[in-house]
Amino acid sequence: MTITVTYPDGASRTFAAGTTGAAIARGISPSLLKRTVAMVRDGRLADLADPLDADAQLEFIGRDDPRALPLIRHDAAHVLAEAVQGLYPGTQVTIGPVIDNGFFYDFSRAEPFTPDEFAAIDRRMREIIARDAPFAKEEWTREEAKAFFAERGETFKVELVDAIPEGESLKIYRQGDWLDLCRGPHMTSTGKVGQAFKLMKVAGAYWRGDAANPMLQRIYATAFATQPELDAYLHRLEEAERRDHRRLGREMDLFHFQEEGPGTVFWHPKGWTLFQTLIGYMRRRQEAAGYVEVNTPQVLDRALWETSGHWATYRENMFVTTTEDDRVFALKPMNCPGHVQIFKNGLKSYRDLPVKIAEFGIVHRYEPSGAIHGIMRVRAFTQDDAHIFCTEEQIQDEALKINAMILSIYRDFGFSDVVVKLSTRPEKRVGSDEAWDKAEAALGQVLEAIAAQGLATDVNPGEGAFYGPKLEYTLRDAIGREWQCGTTQVDFNLPGRFGAFYIDEHSNKVTPVMIHRAMFGSLERFTGILIENFAGHLPLWLSPLQVVVATITSEGDAYALDVIAEARRLGLRVEGDLRNEKINYKVREHSLAKVPVLLVVGRREAAERLVSVRRLGSQANTSMGLAEALGMLAAEATAPDRVRADAAVTQAAA
Repeated sequence: MTITVTYPDGASRTFAAGTTGAAIARGISPSLLKRTVAMVRDGRLADLADPLDADAQLEFIGRDDPRALPLIRHDAAHVLAEAVQGLYPGTQVTIGPVIDNGFFYDFSRAEPFTPDEFAAIDRRMREIIARDAPFAKEEWTREEAKAFFAERGETFKVELVDAIPEGESLKIYRQGDWLDLCRGPHMTSTGKVGQAFKLMKVAGAYWRGDAANPMLQRIYATAFATQPELDAYLHRLEEAERRDHRRLGREMDLFHFQEEGPGTVFWHPKGWTLFQTLIGYMRRRQEAAGYVEVNTPQVLDRALWETSGHWATYRENMFVTTTEDDRVFALKPMNCPGHVQIFKNGLKSYRDLPVKIAEFGIVHRYEPSGAIHGIMRVRAFTQDDAHIFCTEEQIQDEALKINAMILSIYRDFGFSDVVVKLSTRPEKRVGSDEAWDKAEAALGQVLEAIAAQGLATDVNPGEGAFYGPKLEYTLRDAIGREWQCGTTQVDFNLPGRFGAFYIDEHSNKVTPVMIHRAMFGSLERFTGILIENFAGHLPLWLSPLQVVVATITSEGDAYALDVIAEARRLGLRVEGDLRNEKINYKVREHSLAKVPVLLVVGRREAAERLVSVRRLGSQANTSMGLAEALGMLAAEATAPDRVRADAAVTQAAA
């Protein structure tokens, strides 16, 4: 029996059934075999040593191919496990999957691992890699595997064998004398892992993620194809740590957290000023785009959430309470049902559409304790939420207006690298397939129009909301991290579930389409993104404290108060530092707090009505006249949307 193998260039050849990928690669070129670590068979990674028993599309990949990176990390996990068992006899191995940016392996060991042991583990891993033992796949029976692992006291592996469904093949991968239970695939040998790996940290983890199970020790690590890639990744981690919004939040005196309010933010005056600056900016942008702002209740009866579909599909994420009269209420996890109630209040005509309702609504969603992360992942947050009630014919036009507005907003905050992704219907959803077909078709056409504008686009199958598909806006920050922020969701379901309608031109009642829309998304999260993107050095218009007037000696105190008053008159957020401290001490303190501008004044400045301007991050001082300096700073502290509005007024007047 023969099979036909088709290569990426379209050429094809016939081989005897059972010919391995390695044999085919060797037949093409011994050098190809040497640089190949795996094959892609019909679009899926496979072991190079696998026999082919049917026609196939075949591609050979080297370790420098991006598709090989998960294999490098997977193989490195096996090398880590062998190294640990070799160094610490009696340690049980459990699972070691690939994760974002690396891999981990969970171990059961009586003594705790410490980072001090990483050097020895690292050396042993490099020895195993240098040995370059081939990965060899074997298929065992369930009984053989259980007996083997049970004899060696590997109780977790025995449990894993029991969990494999009947009829599914059981694979063992050897690397020399050491072996592991694994689905595969792997590269050709341990040597292909390379030297660009690093052990990162150790943490506790329950077996199978269940707190009722034994606690294991998890060693996290990472690996890359090349050392420069690893170095770049480690540099990004260092940068991320330096920019951590939790540390900067303390240094800048923006917010804090405490155990009595897990996952909720205690905003300090400066942090609240930054938060309100964001709201003020978004409020102006929304008003200019025709939105009307509303406010809806925090607590609503269970019946409303049952009608909306949240109770059936989102209940585990909701905070629920029962009152003394046995009524069940929930803190709102979303603003949309409340906005439908406002739309329904009063008769609407097709001439009124689109109706654009916006709210800076505080929502509460239960997040597991382990998932909470500063202000990036919280249980109570504020959304710049809006809902557009429109006709089916208006969907694309409104979605494209939202797209233009979102991109303009991100540019104002310094984000120009944006990807738009279409998330389609999830398994857990409400509504008919027909409604979902229409919603996905409409957003699909919008995505095509966005792509035609030159923006990067993608599709996330099955990641839509339970009530409709959505466009997700993912932006890239200063150190290359991606953050999903804005969304546009088309909903054919919720208005109908609440009986919302408008009167069309034929006097018929018609259910409107509801477009859910957020620009920042969570204001708390977007604030954290901004802090980390700018490493705390916020643009002057965003900075909660824009200027500090600092005196050199007490002889400048009276003049400093005049400078503060004039700066406030021009709208600058300013404070004075008239303490009896050395100026260098004051400079260091305000630099740590990320104050953008220091205006230093002393006897000479007071006599000549000057200020010495010192920018955050600069050692230079520039002497300027008071009026000139404050005028410059006031202009710089003007929000981008107001700059454009002022320019438009000036142009119109001209």
